[in-house]
Amino acid sequence: MTTPAIIEAAINGATRKADNPHVPVTAEEIAADALACLEAGASIIHNHIGLVGRDGAEAAEEYLRAWRPVLAQHPDALWYPTVNFGAVDQRYAHIAPLAASGLLRLGLCDPGSLNLGRVVDGLPAGATVYANSFDDIAVVLGQCRELGLGPSLAIYEPGFLRTVVAYHRQGRLPAGAMVKLYLATDRGLTGTAFGLPPTARALDAYLELLDGTALPWAVSVVGGDVVDSGMAALALAAGGHVHLGLEFYGGAAQPTNAELVAAAVAACATAGRPVASAAQAAELLGLPVRS
Repeated sequence: MTTPAIIEAAINGATRKADNPHVPVTAEEIAADALACLEAGASIIHNHIGLVGRDGAEAAEEYLRAWRPVLAQHPDALWYPTVNFGAVDQRYAHIAPLAASGLLRLGLCDPGSLNLGRVVDGLPAGATVYANSFDDIAVVLGQCRELGLGPSLAIYEPGFLRTVVAYHRQGRLPAGAMVKLYLATDRGLTGTAFGLPPTARALDAYLELLDGTALPWAVSVVGGDVVDSGMAALALAAGGHVHLGLEFYGGAAQPTNAELVAAAVAACATAGRPVASAAQAAELLGLPVRS
């Protein structure tokens, strides 16, 4: 397997700055961190901003405040934002103005729902349901098609992937789609496990669902370390790509995002896979051509 490997860095999100001082928060920190990750070998960057209380145009401008200086140095860099809270039109209200800027080529879609919570007396507890109905998913993927954005498809549970495969089989999946297989440790995203664990058998189960689709995919470990767990090596050997970063990192150390990217670059070298540039990643994904 000599196909270039895409390394995506999700640089902030669930991990708080109090837990790791290297988590970027301000626009200036996000820009500096994105540049460091791109120079270390990443070709895709995902980041969050504080979206609460901002309308779509305001949120888009805050994203662009971080990304304009990055793209001035790396015009081919690929990046995408996160979602807001509320109804589906509110959650994705910043995507259209970001696409209109001409600086965004990737969108996103979480094609399913799951419970999020904490552990109390050894049991999962909490009332938070991250809900994405089938109708919501249709709206979001339709937006990606309309705006010419390749969707990042976050797979938290196997049912998420079955929905993606159904869209693919019907020829309705937007061009440039990439599947992100989120394998979760017991701590998961907020303190409880979800989906499948970071094991070879779990990865095989997801790859069985993907069999015959030829969709590009990456592996990620939520609440752990994708390289140290061995999952990056398994993915690279199977023709996949690597998703990492402080958004989901749950290892014992306090690394920078660039250090996590460097570890993935080393894993690619061990696997005999060259690291994809941003331009190569866009070609591998089949992203719509940017005007």
